[in-house]
Amino acid sequence: MTSIIRRIITSIKAPKPAAPYNQAIVVDNFVFLSGVLGMDKDTMKLVEGGIRAETRQALKNIGYILEAAGSSYENVIKNTVMLNDIKDYGTVNDIYKEFFKKDFPARSCYQVGKLPLGANIEIEVIAVAGNAKTIQLKL
Repeated sequence: MTSIIRRIITSIKAPKPAAPYNQAIVVDNFVFLSGVLGMDKDTMKLVEGGIRAETRQALKNIGYILEAAGSSYENVIKNTVMLNDIKDYGTVNDIYKEFFKKDFPARSCYQVGKLPLGANIEIEVIAVAGNAKTIQLKL
């Protein structure tokens, strides 16, 4: 039987997990990020400024974790965005486009009952590590 390597990824630039989970796990070339909040790594608290500030900080934290895993925003293949209030959808999209500029990943976005720490947003990510080539099929 072939051994599969499961690498645990930790970025010192991003907040430490607040519960028993890891920031990310890499299996083969797939990178699985746990849900990321808009937290400041030094205070371990949500940044102030509501949905805009939390979204921007969550996406920065995602970038740090992707970098530690040998990946990047360009290699993200799927995001799941969980919102405290679906009315923030447009605001989140505006900030999202600052980080994901083209060849957008697949994405789901929905309102949830409640997020950890009273957050306004949490984002999960699946990406690939290494050099990924994008081709676009229009059939």
